[in-house]
Amino acid sequence: MDELLRRIKSPADLRELSYRQLEQLAAEIREALCRLLGHRSAHFASNLGVVELTLALHRVFDFQQDRLVWDTGHQSYPHKLVTGRYPLFHTIRSKGGLMGYPNPAESPFDLFLVGHSGTSVSTAVGLRVGDELVEGSSCARFSVAVVGDGAFGCGVVFEAMNHAAGMKKTRLIVVLNDNKMSIGPRVGGLAEYLDRLRMTHFYRGLKSEIQRILSHVPLFGDPVERFLEQARNALKAGLLGGMLFEELGFHYLGPVDGHNIRQLERYLRLAQQCDRPVLVHAVTKKGYGFKPAEDDPITFHAPAPFARRNGTEVVLKASDRLTYTQVARDTIYSIMAENPRVVVITAAMCEGNMLEPVRDHFPQRFFDVGICESHAVAFAAGLAKAGLIPIVDIYSTFLQRAYDQIFQEVALQPLPVVFCMDRAGVVGPDGPTHHGVFDIAYLRHLPQMVLMAPGDAAELNLAIRWAVASGRPVAIRYPKAAAENLSRRPAPFELGRAEVLREGPDGALVVYGALLPAAERACRRLEELGIHLTLVNARFAKPLDPRLVDLVDQMPFVVTVEEGCLQGGFGSALLEAANEAGVDSRNINRLGIPDQFVEHGERDELLADLGLTAEGICQRCLRLLERQKSLGSPGAKSAMAFSAEQPREIFCR
Repeated sequence: MDELLRRIKSPADLRELSYRQLEQLAAEIREALCRLLGHRSAHFASNLGVVELTLALHRVFDFQQDRLVWDTGHQSYPHKLVTGRYPLFHTIRSKGGLMGYPNPAESPFDLFLVGHSGTSVSTAVGLRVGDELVEGSSCARFSVAVVGDGAFGCGVVFEAMNHAAGMKKTRLIVVLNDNKMSIGPRVGGLAEYLDRLRMTHFYRGLKSEIQRILSHVPLFGDPVERFLEQARNALKAGLLGGMLFEELGFHYLGPVDGHNIRQLERYLRLAQQCDRPVLVHAVTKKGYGFKPAEDDPITFHAPAPFARRNGTEVVLKASDRLTYTQVARDTIYSIMAENPRVVVITAAMCEGNMLEPVRDHFPQRFFDVGICESHAVAFAAGLAKAGLIPIVDIYSTFLQRAYDQIFQEVALQPLPVVFCMDRAGVVGPDGPTHHGVFDIAYLRHLPQMVLMAPGDAAELNLAIRWAVASGRPVAIRYPKAAAENLSRRPAPFELGRAEVLREGPDGALVVYGALLPAAERACRRLEELGIHLTLVNARFAKPLDPRLVDLVDQMPFVVTVEEGCLQGGFGSALLEAANEAGVDSRNINRLGIPDQFVEHGERDELLADLGLTAEGICQRCLRLLERQKSLGSPGAKSAMAFSAEQPREIFCR
């Protein structure tokens, strides 16, 4: 098994292989990918599609000297396998193992830790310019960016190409991996243009046929000849390779069969001979070499683990547990059925956000703008100004890319745009590029913005409905996790009002978001030890319920719990409010994400490491109680005093 893969210690070993051996190696790489999916979810179809391209790149270039940047990076698994990481490949996306994206800490062949789309051309341009400045204009290094057709529609790509157009006699190569897909089918005018480019071979044959006809019709006269010539020119304008890229200053080569290593090598060597920026258009098939993934590349983009039968028949081991994403989707669907003014926008994440039913039933009010988050938010502002109520359904980590538009086009106006921030908090194996832990901090300081985090799945439904009816810019966060519900009927939402779930004299837990069930379990465990806590579901980080400051003033200690960064997060908001009110805030203790990038691992593993489980919350409270006991609790009122002084005025169920 993996006879050739075991022999590849570095990319230089690839150059010793025959084309027949390369075909065998490609098959072994695909088999390694299939084995991986037998026990772990991972990016799959995209990696199957770049096997031959990866091999060709490493045979033509020497990336110990040359520069290679993978856009997004989720298609870098074959690259990892041929750059010395085969022995550790089985650990990919597991805690302490290889990352599912390029990672400079793993290998010198990975230049950037990258998980977001559209930046590869910019960084490749920067590398090339930097090399020329450091080593001189005669620097022999090539800078190569591999970018998918889904990511190619990002505005940043065209900003970089616009810059690169002015670079003459430079060794910059952009490889466009065109598989007709993002996670789902790509969208927009650029996608249609690339589809036309795929027909170049048809044009070439038709051009020869027109020339043959013209040579045999001298008796028909000028009108017919002019007509045929005009037809040929029209076809050339519509079909001839790469006129758009040529106009942008790139020499266009392609399209080339992205699964033919020999052809790929020939085109890449041609690119090396050009004295200006080059775009090599490689046509690939997502899921290539594994029929289930070829037939359904959307499901097999990052599928659940699967078992194989008869070689290629697969059985997915998917969970049937309801998720927060599904709850949000079902709520959006119901609201759109009730209110024709509500529209939904996503940025190439229809499948990730499970919005297919919304897309299929409300096609006129569903907008997938591609991997263009800045446009998505500005577009939503225009819709809102026209009298509609846009729901922008984007992962927390991706919404960062639209920060300026959230500020300028939405909050500043202000306009009633609802941001459904899926995958807020730690997201498990995707790691630091995808953990959605910064949204509280990057949104909380914007005037006019309302920040919400429902404590459980039942509240998520209420939160989205409240936000749509509010007439305000609202951001709602919820995790990538199985939905949980507390055994109670949630109170209706009121702007800036928290909800008390338990009352106890020994301290308080104030929870912002879906860690509320874990905090409830912590309260029950502590109760068994004779410790009775007040449990508050904050619901809003902005505006903050002012009664929380009264709680700080009355309780022996207050622990804030959030699945977001501590700097600028919910706990910081409470500290600021207490300071503004002149309340001693030394009894506030914050639980959240520390000032570090959280590595990859299973969600439960990461939450345990961060102390954001029921056990972790219990331990924090016990340490605080022990410290108070040793210090004699100076300056803290008893919880009984809190209960006696303001039994119902501070919090009302």
